[in-house]
Order: sequence, then C-alpha cells, then structure tokens
Amino acid sequence: MTIIRIVIGAILTAIVAVGLVPMLVLLDMVGGGDGWGICPDGIASCSTSYFDGPELLAALMVVIFLLLMILRMALHIQRLIDGRRSRVDSKSMSRGDRFGRW
Repeated sequence: MTIIRIVIGAILTAIVAVGLVPMLVLLDMVGGGDGWGICPDGIASCSTSYFDGPELLAALMVVIFLLLMILRMALHIQRLIDGRRSRVDSKSMSRGDRFGRW
C-alpha cells in the first residue's frame, strides 16, 4: 500500500513539474538566459517558427494526459486493495466477535 502512495505522490509531482516547465523557460528568457536551449543567442536573436509554441503545448498536453491516466490507474488499484482489505477485515470479524465472546 505504501508503494502505491509513493507512486501517486511521484505522479502528482511529475504533473506539477510538467505544468511548470513553460513558466520556468519564460522566466529564464526574461532574465537574459537562453530559455533552456530554445534561444541559444538570447531572446533578441531568437528565430523560431510559428509552430514551435503549439508543438510544445501539444507535447506537454500529451504528457499531462498520460500522467493523469496513470494516476487514475494507480488510484483505482489503491481502491481495489482497500476494498479487499476491508472485506478481509469484515470476514474475520463476522466469524465470531473476537472481543465480545470468550
């Protein structure tokens, strides 16, 4: 169970990281950087096509969508494990109240 919680935490962290990438690239460019390699000579001499932005957006959306699907599967597995655990606990208690009968 702990492993699934770690996986869920890692997936959520990855989703946040993917969402922050465009902002961090823009902040690097505004500060005089190369935008993590997008504009090697600075923003003034940056020559990009019209499709670079939409391509980046599409790639980030696909990655976030895949991460959300993996997160949904992990949460489903966690619910299945919790359901099985509660069924096992209820069966063990229904076989005779361990605490009430001697």
